[in-house]
Amino acid sequence: MHLTPRPPRAPVRLSYAAMVLVGLGAGVGGILLPAQIADYGVDEATIGLTFFTSSAGFMVAGATAGAVLQRVPMGTALAVGGAVHAAAAFALATRPPFAVLVAVQLLLGYGTGLLESLLNVYLAGLPRSSALLNRLHAFFGVGALAGPLLAAWLVQYLRWTSVWLVLGIVTLPLVAGFLLAHPRSPVAGGARTGGALGEAVRRPAVVFGSVFLTLYVGLEIAVGTWAFTFLVREHGEPALVAGYTVSGYWLGLALGRFLIGPAAARAGVGPGAMATVCLFGVAGGAGLIWAAPVAAVATAGFVLLGFCLAPLFPTAMTVVPDLVEPRLVATAIGVMNGFSVVGGAALPWLAGWLSQHAGVWTLMPFAVALALVQLVLWRFMIAQPSLAYRRD
Repeated sequence: MHLTPRPPRAPVRLSYAAMVLVGLGAGVGGILLPAQIADYGVDEATIGLTFFTSSAGFMVAGATAGAVLQRVPMGTALAVGGAVHAAAAFALATRPPFAVLVAVQLLLGYGTGLLESLLNVYLAGLPRSSALLNRLHAFFGVGALAGPLLAAWLVQYLRWTSVWLVLGIVTLPLVAGFLLAHPRSPVAGGARTGGALGEAVRRPAVVFGSVFLTLYVGLEIAVGTWAFTFLVREHGEPALVAGYTVSGYWLGLALGRFLIGPAAARAGVGPGAMATVCLFGVAGGAGLIWAAPVAAVATAGFVLLGFCLAPLFPTAMTVVPDLVEPRLVATAIGVMNGFSVVGGAALPWLAGWLSQHAGVWTLMPFAVALALVQLVLWRFMIAQPSLAYRRD
């Protein structure tokens, strides 16, 4: 009987800890914005410049992740990402001039994007990668849930800069851990050899995967951003009930990443079939909320929506090593991860524009449409010539 080898414990656990850090950074931003606006005396549109520079840094990191792995081992590359993240955090902790604040976000986005891309590359090359990647992104959710609590508590007593000081200090042990826990040999799946950016973006699987993740991230954030407004205005729910329902959506997202992947693996269901079923579940959950304007049904629909969305991002990363040559894996994953940030900015804006001009009821048909388009993209993505399609 053939047994799948177990992945190395220390580097995997360190990866989870690093993803909690990435989630913390994502979670504190919204809490700190009012304090930054007041501190610098700028308006919402001006502080929004930081979103663009951070996103630009994130995209550059995704595009260059493969090139970094061509030159240094995985542990060193992760340490570089962590060091850049720490340097940006410490720079923000000094309360720099506003122009520098905007520029430092480019560095912060690069460090965060490099960490996230490389963590996906590393775990995608290990045995049982589907379960590992789902847990990785579940730990992002843990950090994203804890980040607002940490930031809200600290700013009661200290300046907003203290939050970034804490995050910078927390990053330093991770940098040391990356250097100690990772072997200096190439990582599994040939990710160490990286590939040329031009070759990767010409692969149909990478193109379909990039658009798929762009829509996925946009849908996830659009629903999370506008769900409260939808429930209060469209369903007439009290603010407290609506708030609990939105929390249920994010809880479903975290639980789905811990539970669906392992359950599918035990049932012998491969990543392709699992993602297809989940996309139908996303469309079904959004349709349920749209068709039945009852508080209890809406809550169940949002939990179902988050639960079914949960494994889609990590599952897309899981199949990449089977759809492109080993030397292109790191670059392909980096491009897909970096490109996804476009959806996180554009689609929540589009959902808000539709809400303003046609009504907030459009959120659910918008979600159904995005889920169905993702279903088509997913089928095209996994239909590409496979190198050695796995069912882990």
